Formats: sequence, structure tokens, C-alpha cells
Amino acid sequence: MIKKTPSIATLFLVVMLCYVQNISAQNNSNKTIDSLSVVLNLEKNQEKKLEILDNIVAVAFQSDLNLAKTYARKGVQLSEEFNNKNWQPKFYEMQGRMHANLLELDSASINFDKALKGYTDIDDKKGQATTYFKIGWVHKRQGNIEDALKVDLKALKLMESIDDKLGIAGAYNRISEDLTKQGRHEEAYEYALKTIALCKENNLEVELAYAYTAAGDTQIAMGNSEASFGYYDEALILAKSLDFSIYDVLNFSNNRANALKRMGNYEEAKMAYEQALTKAESVNYGNAIYVITANLGEINLLLGNYEDALKYQLQTVATQESEGDASNLTEGYHHLSSIYEQLKNYPLALEFQKKALVMRDSTAKIESDKTMSELMTQFETEKKDQTITAQNTQIAQQERTQILYITIGTILALSLLGMVLSFRNIRKKRQALQVLNAELDTKNNQNELLLKEIHHRVKNNLEMVKSLIALQSAQLEDSATKDAMIASQNRVQSMGIIHQKLYQGTNLGSIEMKDYFLNLSDGILDSFNAENKIKIECAMEQLELDVDTAVPIGLIVNELLTNAIKYAFPNTETGKISIQLEQKTNEILHLKVTDNGIGKVLGLAPKGTGFGSQLIQLLTQQLNGTMQEDGEKGTSVSFQFKHQKAA
Repeated sequence: MIKKTPSIATLFLVVMLCYVQNISAQNNSNKTIDSLSVVLNLEKNQEKKLEILDNIVAVAFQSDLNLAKTYARKGVQLSEEFNNKNWQPKFYEMQGRMHANLLELDSASINFDKALKGYTDIDDKKGQATTYFKIGWVHKRQGNIEDALKVDLKALKLMESIDDKLGIAGAYNRISEDLTKQGRHEEAYEYALKTIALCKENNLEVELAYAYTAAGDTQIAMGNSEASFGYYDEALILAKSLDFSIYDVLNFSNNRANALKRMGNYEEAKMAYEQALTKAESVNYGNAIYVITANLGEINLLLGNYEDALKYQLQTVATQESEGDASNLTEGYHHLSSIYEQLKNYPLALEFQKKALVMRDSTAKIESDKTMSELMTQFETEKKDQTITAQNTQIAQQERTQILYITIGTILALSLLGMVLSFRNIRKKRQALQVLNAELDTKNNQNELLLKEIHHRVKNNLEMVKSLIALQSAQLEDSATKDAMIASQNRVQSMGIIHQKLYQGTNLGSIEMKDYFLNLSDGILDSFNAENKIKIECAMEQLELDVDTAVPIGLIVNELLTNAIKYAFPNTETGKISIQLEQKTNEILHLKVTDNGIGKVLGLAPKGTGFGSQLIQLLTQQLNGTMQEDGEKGTSVSFQFKHQKAA
């Protein structure tokens, strides 16, 4: 199992060869998707349309998660429109998987819950089990190890009930991972070896790669670095031979680099991490970017590259905090404390050491709760003495608590001693100023995190409102009422995108409007199924506006785009819509939306209810603006607003 570690030059050549192959594979993938899209548009049979969409999602998943998510969402819409109960949960599961890989965990959970309900309604046990696997992955990412083990055991029982060997192997792998996270390494290793044997016996080569990974995880947890390297190397070689997706290959490559790090091959590990991060960023694989960035922070710390370590570790902790990754925050804070200590920034070193201790104390129950042991006990034997288990767990918890208190006291004593020795000769004014600056930085960071959380929650609430409107509109038969409901959906969506950009961006006070308009346009085209009919362009430079200005402008553009799509291009004509927004002076903001449609016909009464026009006029007055409309060649609507440029 143990293999000789290749040289850095050999590793570099292999990575470069894989990179060229991935580019070629991505081009082939795009061609395949284009061909399938043409077939999809021509196909009339509902069942076949859904099958084609399934194939498109599978191909896109190999190279572009966002594109795969878009087609999965289209599958959800069509399966709901066709009322196809068999395909609905499949596309919800696909869409949730894309959200999960992009670290959009809230959206992933919502889709997995819908998929599970759909599979349960049609009594699809395998579908329920695979969805439980994915729900368990989200639980582990959020630090809920107990909940993860519960759903993985449910999945195993379902797979055993239908004698699905591949599913049973997948369940063994996940239970091995759960036990490893709980610290029950010997049991975890036994499950990993059971999986390897089952896969070899039944020629399950794909799952065998994951079984090698589970075995490597247990070995690295037990300190057997060379053994773990052997397992990880087997997994990576097998994944490449079976043409796994670039996302899986990146995960296996990261595992292998972890083993190199544990073996003390720091430079080789660092180069492997950097190459993997470059590739992960090129395909926008959020989960890998997050994990590899954390590893780069640690390896640079081990190498003494403290400035580089700080850059990567700050990025890692920011992601952990924003995503609520409680399972890894303790380690993240600890690494930051160590880096700041090496950089002689003792106030921040102490601050993050305190955070690490608080986080470790708050998650200790998750890692050691007796329910974890009881879950495995109930699954393996119903007659084990639960009283003894509870007593042993309680004693162990007390011992861990005592050790934790002693450790906290020792660390605090050493930290305080270090601070006294380091700052003894510094004047009191400078000392007070440094402490004050550290406190202000901490408060600012806390406020920033809080504000991001607020925007995140607002976005989620708006998303829920949009979903409720969609559910209601699906029950309507009157076309006018249904159009009004769709318009309301789009208005809610235009506001939701703004709050999403706020919590995902670095500047909480302003919105980059070009990127916002592009996202808004995609959503509106999608809601009217007009992606292949109408092209929307943003003929503008990057421009940032404050929230109070961005929201009404977003609603105005939403109404104009909706009107153009509905009325400017009758008889299935194709067309183009252009959006321009520029800051002409420090006080004047100019907006122009044009289309090359039929324009306004003299003497013809306006279509629709007129609510959109009233809304545009009210929003224009709110922004102290003026509006001018030209309907001779297509339709052009121009606005001028009095506005101060965002800082």
C-alpha cells in the first residue's frame, strides 16, 4: 500500500499534463452541452426533455457547477410544470448538490428536504438514501456530527433493504468518516476496510476510490502518515484512470498533499496545494478553494512564511465564520493566534487564542456527546448495557472538562507572561493605544459579521417570499393574475439579489451595479423562459451605488426589462435589450434602457394593469429624478437622478 514519494519535478509534470487534459475535456464538455441544448429545444416529448436535461446536468457537473445548477433549476421547473413526480425529487437533489459544492449550504438544505419528501411520496428508497447521504454531508460541514451519523445510518438501512451493494459501500464510507470525526479511529478503520473488501468483491471501482480515501482519513487521524499517503495515492490514481470529475480529482489531490504535510515534506505539499488552488479557482469550486486555502495557511505557518500564512488563514476564518463552519473554527482561530504570536502581535494572538478556547468549549459537546456512541450501539446491537455506556461517557466528559480547564489556565498564564515580558519597556500610552486599536478592530469585525448575517437572513426571507409567490402562482389559471404574480416574484428577486451581493461582497456599504444587472437579467429571462429569444447587454463600466439608491434603480430596471420581454417582441421575435448606467457628474446619475422591439404604436392603449408604470414614476420621484421615453425605433427610456457617488 505504501508507495515511494515522487520528486517535485515529476509531480509538476503530472499536474501540467492533467491541466492540459482538463482544458481539452472542458471544451468537449461545452460542445456536448451545446449539442444537447439544441436537441432539448427541438424535443416535444415531456419525458425525453427531462432525460436530456438530466444528461446536460451530468456533463456540466464535470466542469462548471454554476452552469450545472442553472440546468438543474430548469429541470425542477419543467418537472413541476409537467407534474412529473418521478423527476421532481431527482432535480431537487441535483440542484441541492450544486449548491452544496458551491458552499451555499442553506439553499442546499432546502433542496435536499424537497428531494427527500418527493422520494418518500413515491416510495423510492434508493433516492431517499442518496439524499440522506447529501444531508449528512451538510450536517458535517456545519459541525453536527451526531445528526450526520443519524442520517447516514438511515441511508445504510435503506440500502440494505434493497440489497444495493454500491449504496451499502457508500454508507460504510460515510459512517467511517463520521466515526473518524468522533475520534473512534479503530472502528472507523474497520468500516473503511469493510468498504474496500466489498468494492473489490463486487467490482465497484468508483466507490473503491472513496473507500481508499476513508481508510487514508483514519490513518492520518491515528498519526500513520505514510500509510495514509499510500491510501490517498491509490484513490487519486484510480480517480484519474476512471475519468472522475475535476472536482473529485481536486479533493483527492488535497488529501494526498495533506499526507505529504504530515510526513514533513512541507515544500512538496505547499507546491501541490498551490497548484490545486489555481485549478479550483479556474473552475470556481468553492468547497475546494476553502479547504485548500486553509491548508495553505497551515503549511506556510509550518514553513515560517508568516505573512503568507496570515493572508490565507484570514481568508479561511472569514469563510468559516460566514458559513457557520463550527467544526473547523477552533483550529482556524488557533492557527491565527500562532501566526500573530510569530509576528509579535501579541494582543491579536491572545484575542484569537481566547476565541479558540471559547469555540472549543462550545463544540466539545458536539464532538463527545454520548448519543454518538449510542447511535452505533443501537445499530450494531440492541442489548448493550446503556447504563454503563452513559456512566463511562460521563466520567470521560468530566476528565476532559478537567483537562480543558487546566489547559485554559496554562495557556492563559503563558500568554500573560509573554505579554508582560514583551511589553515591559513600552510606554504606557503606546500600550493603551495598541490595546484600544485591537479592541476596535475586533468590534469592527464583529459588526461586519453581524451586518453580513443580517443581509444573509434578509436574502433568505426574500427567497422564501419569492417561493411562496411561485407556489401560489402555480395554482392560478387566470393568465393576467399569473403574470402579476410572476412580476411580483421578479420584484422580490431584484431586492434579494442586492442583499445577496452585500453579504457576499467585501464592501457592505455599496453594490457593484453591472454584476447586479447581469444577475437580475438572468433571473428575469429564466422566469419568462426567454434565454434563447432575447439577449440583454450591460453597456456600462463598473459602478458602485449605496443600498438606498441601488434598490429603487433595481426595481425600475426590473419593470422595464419585464415590459420589454412581454410586449416589445411579439410573434416569437428575437431581440436585444441594452442597460446603461453611468455617473456623469458627482451629482448626476444617468440610466438608460433601450430595446429594438416594435416600439409604441400611436393610438394603441397600453397593455397590462399600469401598476409597473406607476411604480416607475414613484421610484423616480423618490430618487429626485426625471424620465424621458422615446418609442419611435424600439423603445428607449432615460432617467436622470440627483445622487452623490458611493464612497
